[in-house]
This record gives sequence, structure tokens and C-alpha cells, in this order.
Amino acid sequence: MIELGGDAAIMPSANYLDKDFVTVIGQQAIDDYITGNRGRTVELSAELLGEERTSAGSKDGPAGEGDTSKVYGQAFNDAGLPGRLFRGTKRLLGHKSSDRTLIFNRPFRLVALVTPILVGIRKALQSSLSNLAKHKVDHACIGHPVNFEGNEKQSNNIAMHRLTEAYGYAGIQEQKFCPEPTAAAISYLHNYPGGGDQRILTVDFGGGTLDFSILKRNNRHFNVEATHGIGLGGDRIDQTIFRELVFPLLGRGERWSRVVDGLNIDTLFPFGEFEDLLINWPVSYMLNQNKFTAPVMQRMTQTDPAAAKFRRLYDLIKQNYSYQVFEAIKLFKAQLSIQETAVLDIPELDIDIELERWEFEVMISDLLFELEQAISLILGKINLCADDIDLVLRTGGSSLIPAVKDILENQFSGKVVEHDPFTSVAAGLAIADYYDYGQS
Repeated sequence: MIELGGDAAIMPSANYLDKDFVTVIGQQAIDDYITGNRGRTVELSAELLGEERTSAGSKDGPAGEGDTSKVYGQAFNDAGLPGRLFRGTKRLLGHKSSDRTLIFNRPFRLVALVTPILVGIRKALQSSLSNLAKHKVDHACIGHPVNFEGNEKQSNNIAMHRLTEAYGYAGIQEQKFCPEPTAAAISYLHNYPGGGDQRILTVDFGGGTLDFSILKRNNRHFNVEATHGIGLGGDRIDQTIFRELVFPLLGRGERWSRVVDGLNIDTLFPFGEFEDLLINWPVSYMLNQNKFTAPVMQRMTQTDPAAAKFRRLYDLIKQNYSYQVFEAIKLFKAQLSIQETAVLDIPELDIDIELERWEFEVMISDLLFELEQAISLILGKINLCADDIDLVLRTGGSSLIPAVKDILENQFSGKVVEHDPFTSVAAGLAIADYYDYGQS
């Protein structure tokens, strides 16, 4: 593994464009986004679409001068926005409708947002091979989820076409492709050759997707029999924790009393209007608008115990702390993977919650059921049962969750092994490139 950002071999797939269209990728992109939006008040203005003219003419003569007025679109322009952050763009690749997005009044194709990340990776590769003058970084085996997100039947074809184009712009002209769970299995076969005849199920439970492959091996040779993938990953688990543990401490479920037009009004605080922006931290700065902050400020001045929750919500909005919340949740989740009790510690918001592992497992029970259903589906694709599987490879960060381990062990007792949770796919792709595996 080579260093992609700082001294780390793992880099977030983030891309940040400032107003001068200068691009920064990786962790630096996230840091620049947070710094640029901390404490910034968002003022949205309407987009000017053009002008319209109304006149009072007749069929017998020309129209009069009439009145001219400007036509505005939906209010979404943020004049003070220092830059745009794009993270997890891979999930949009299969959506036909998401081909272009407007960035500071300039239309950008989705491919153009992916390419800088690939250029950065290629430069890191080239730098690591600087002592090998003849070696050119112009070929790769490219990993991809089994199924890209999207409702269209052609989502995978659309996504693969966009990936091909983006890698080409990044200088990778010779391309082969391999599903990520298959790549993880390839790295295992390379590390442990000579295993004889085996049918291997790979469960790749990462941050964005849950992918499976079943392959039949005979020593170093193998044949992929089935693949399957769903849009379930660690990010959804993190959002569930945010909703269940943090939202109640920010005011969800609390009442709001105020005077409107001389009448005393008492209702639930409209927390639902905040939820989607809170759990999607790249756009959570949008909460720093008067329509969101004004009711929070009014509610936090009331003299009841719940006022402290709204002061906490106000601090989160003004200081743009959503990213810090998610980082704390990831650490909390990792602690629960190795111990029975953990503390969700968010000092920026004065949050300190202790939770037992079993409570966490109840919290994500619906997501765990999706995992069980997906296992049944891939086995059913080729009419197999659990007894037909000789080995199960467990990889991806979310595969470290004890409840996930238990589900796999219950179904495939004594057959489950952990395989390089964070680097198995990258290693497998490198091996596949070297041995010319994959599909052109």
C-alpha cells in the first residue's frame, strides 16, 4: 500500500472546489470545507432566469409596452459559499439524471468531479515509482460495487461508462474491471494458495455498500459463480446512531410554546425540518439560514430544561459540527466492536452517552435483517444452501461489528475468517492487474 494522503494508505473520496475552481482532494478537502463554513451565515438568493413582459394588445393592432418583470427560479444560490464539497460521488454514477451539476454558475459533468480524485491517486502511484524511470502508471484493474445505486435498469452500464471515461482522463488508458468482493477474494487466494477445491463466499461490508461474491477455486484457478450487492453500509448505521442517540439531545420530541398574532400556540418543535440536513454533513451548513436558526434561538431562550438541547442544536448549526458528530460516532462504533460498553463522546456539544452493545444491536436490528436477507438471496441465485459453502471471507469495516460476525458464524459455523477489512479490495485489484484478471 502506498501513501495517498499524509502518511495514510486510506483516503476519503472527497473533492472540494473553491470559487476559483481550484480542486483539493482527500482529508484536506473535508478540512477546507469545515473551516470555510464554520460560523458562516447562509443567505440564499433567487436565481434570475430571465424577464417576462405583459402587455395589453389587440388582434387589430400591436401590443402595448406593458410591464416587464424579472423571472426568478427556486431560491438556492448561496453567494457567500466559499466552495463545494463532493463526497461519495461514486453513489451517483448510476443515476442517469445526475449527469451535470451547477457549481458557481458553471455546469460540471459528474465525470469531472470524479476525475481529480483519480488523478491524485495516479500521481501518488507515480511518485512511489519515481526510482523506476521506465514504469508508467497507465494501466489498472478498477474496482466497483456489484450494483450501483439508481432505479434505471441500465444503472450499472451508465456507471461503468462514466468510470471508464474518468479513468481515461486521469491517464489510465489500459483498463480492466473487477467487482470489489471478487477482488477481496483474489487477494485471499493469492495469500493462501493451494487450498484445493473450495466454494468461497465473500461478504464485503463497507461504508457505502454490502457486496457478495461466490467463487469456486481449484488451487490458484477460480470461477465466479454469483455476485450480489445492496445499498447498505456503515454510513447508514452511523446515520441510525445519529438519529437514535443524538437527535433527542438536540430537541427532537420537545414542545414549542410561542405567541403568534396574539394567540398562545403550543406545538411540537418542527425538528423534522432539520433532520435530513443534520445527517448529511456535507450540506448541513444549509441549516445556518434564518428560517432554521430563528425558531431555535426563540426556543432556546425559554426557561425549561429542554432549552439546553436547543442551545446545543444552535451550537451545532453555527459551528458546523455535523462532521465532528459523525467522526465521534465512527469511533464509538469501533469501540463497541471490541468492548461491551462504549461512550459516545462529543465534547463540542457537551454530549456524553454510555451505551451497551446489546442496545446498539437492537438499534440496528432492521439493518441486520437486510444483511440476512441478502445472504439468502445470493445463495438462492445458484440454488445453494449454507452447507454448500466451504469458506466465508469477511471483509470491510462494517464486518467488524460483532452482530455481523454472529450472523455469519450462526449460518456458516466454523467457516468464517476475517480478511484484511480495509485493504483486501485494493490488494486484490493490484493482484488482478498483475495477473491480467478482470474484464476489459
